[in-house]
Formats: sequence, C-alpha cells, structure tokens
Amino acid sequence: MTIDPLRLSFEINCPADHAFTVWTTRMSAWWPKGHSASGDPNTTVTLEPKQGGRIFERTPDGDEIEWGEITNWEPPHRFAYLWHIRRDRSDATDVQITFVDLGGTTRLDIVHSGWERLGEDGAAWRNSNRAGWDALLPSFIAAVENPERSPPAPNCRAPARR
Repeated sequence: MTIDPLRLSFEINCPADHAFTVWTTRMSAWWPKGHSASGDPNTTVTLEPKQGGRIFERTPDGDEIEWGEITNWEPPHRFAYLWHIRRDRSDATDVQITFVDLGGTTRLDIVHSGWERLGEDGAAWRNSNRAGWDALLPSFIAAVENPERSPPAPNCRAPARR
C-alpha cells in the first residue's frame, strides 16, 4: 500500500539563511509549549545541527525523549531527518525541509513521507501529522517575524501559508 507524502509549501518574507537558522538552532523558542511527547509545557526541544544529530526533548527533570535523527545536513538550504516521536525508530517516517531563496524571501517546502513503514496505522499517522504540522507552522512563522522570540532579518515578515 502506498500512502502519499504530506507536501507543504509557503513563503516567508525573509532570507533563507535566517529561516534555516531559526528552524534549526532556535527550535525551543518557537516550538509550541506542550506539543511534545511528555506534554510538559516546560520541555526544551533541541535539534543538534549536524549530520547524525538528534532531535529530542528534555523535560525539566532532565529526561530526554528522542524524536528523530538528522539524515541530511545542507545549511542553509536543506536538511532531512527520521521522525519517530512516540514510535520505535524502525517505524520512523522521513521529513525533508528545503529553504528556497527567492531573492529576499524564502519558500519553505516540506515533504513528509514513509507512512508505509507504519503498516495499517500509516494513514491515521499521516492525518495526525498533518494536524501537527498545521499547529506547528504558525509558531515557526511567528518566531521568524517576532524579534522578541527570534531576532529577525530586516523586513522579515511571513504572509499566510499558501
């Protein structure tokens, strides 16, 4: 059974290198509070910015919960990772995020695939992850725009997703 990848694309009014940096080095600043495996609103979300780096949450008690692993690292244009939050690593899906420089603005393309690895649960997990992306992306856009959450590049504003 083949399950179509999730494909999301939208433009942000800032340079690609700024969008890449905010996503990859300031995740905890924009990741929605409580949107985690632990559900703890004080959890810190970390992406280790390198090939083989981990994506994980750290609870206030110091517990670390693995979410994924960086499989491709091409700053400031692209990175990819295995995503296995709340699942065994062997059930990981694939996420590729590309930051396309449009000359002062950036198109962000996300492809989330590999649902077939989840067997009969694949379609339900795809739908659940679609809702997750829809909840997550406005927080990222706000962080790119809001100097108090993440200092923006000049004239960095994000229009509504297309």
